[in-house]
Amino acid sequence: METPQNISDFKRKALHWANQFKVCCFLDSNDYKDDYSAYDFMIAADVSDELKCSAGNSFDELKNFYAAHQQWIFGYFSYDLKNEIEALYSNRPDGLNFADLYFFVPKYLIAFKNGSAEVLIGDQSVLEEIESAAFENKKQAKAVQISSRLSRDQYIVKVEALRNHIHRGDIYEINFCQEFFAENAEINPIHTFEALNHVSPTPFAGYFKVYDKYILSATPERFLCKSGSKLTSQPIKGTAKRSSDPEEDKAIKLQLRNDIKEQAENVMIVDLVRHDLTKSAVKGSVTVDELFGIYSFPQVHQMISTISCELNPEIHFIDAIKNTFPMGSMTGAPKVKAMKLIEEHEVTKRGIYSGSFGYITPDGDFDFNVVIRSILYDAESKYLSFQVGGAITYESNALSEYEECLLKASAILKVLGG
Repeated sequence: METPQNISDFKRKALHWANQFKVCCFLDSNDYKDDYSAYDFMIAADVSDELKCSAGNSFDELKNFYAAHQQWIFGYFSYDLKNEIEALYSNRPDGLNFADLYFFVPKYLIAFKNGSAEVLIGDQSVLEEIESAAFENKKQAKAVQISSRLSRDQYIVKVEALRNHIHRGDIYEINFCQEFFAENAEINPIHTFEALNHVSPTPFAGYFKVYDKYILSATPERFLCKSGSKLTSQPIKGTAKRSSDPEEDKAIKLQLRNDIKEQAENVMIVDLVRHDLTKSAVKGSVTVDELFGIYSFPQVHQMISTISCELNPEIHFIDAIKNTFPMGSMTGAPKVKAMKLIEEHEVTKRGIYSGSFGYITPDGDFDFNVVIRSILYDAESKYLSFQVGGAITYESNALSEYEECLLKASAILKVLGG
């Protein structure tokens, strides 16, 4: 264990040091207090082995990959893995073309906890290398011109169509998303991520570089984690804008806590997550640890619930991930029908958006976030994309939902100069 002189300085140096490799993953809790996280931040860099696959048999391939190494692995699950879990498909255009599943065994792994850095994989001398690393303080070169796939009016028409499905009883709730994008976008991924993490520090933030593709994430949401035999999921449903006036902000927070519509949205997804966890749980062990918890982030207050269970020892932990994927907060209920309607009404493929990235430990513990509030970038094609969405229920007002999307996009738009 080594204690760096300046923690934020060390964190920046470590990220810039890791970025020299073709593949790296940086996970940052941004000092949010969390009972489930093993470390404050982690940096995995360079590749000693990797797995890349398309939807079809990828969860089984991941089991084999993990069994072959029994080592820390870092990676992501794309939303479109739904197509191997259920009888679904994804035929929408995709400007990014991330692999459906990607995991790697790092050559270097540095974890940070309580002010101390620990080298979990690699030589101890890597800490000195990081401490002596230099990095440039570059700003975003020029504003990125962002376009939207849907006009406000088109968005409203689609939300009304989805409300008709709810009225008919096809679904109770659906997470409907829209893409914002830029072609010929020239960004410096690492500086863009640093700007995003500064404007919007969140507990599951991350920088994931896989060759020429990047995930720059300021996500506040945990998908699923495993600690020992306990599985925990923390879906977010319910959003309110922050105020700079402390008294007003306090009132907004209280209003969100007691908002019947937001509670109804949240409880539907809690029920869905409970159902998903039941597939992997010791009978009778699924519990709601916290219902309608209100948590504050720089731009928004969020309603977050926590559901947990004991993992049935006969079920492989990777099957537990498969049994809950994609996360209910990003689909709707009932889940399969909601995903069919998402494919019908959204105009672009989700890909890695509303998927997940994180790590699995040598002991078979894991922690995965939800890829929201994230910039996705292909440095080769210079295509940049981010998506935002919200839960549509029968009570939803289409214009309010559109404005909530813009609120969720505000930190990214600010960073990109839009």
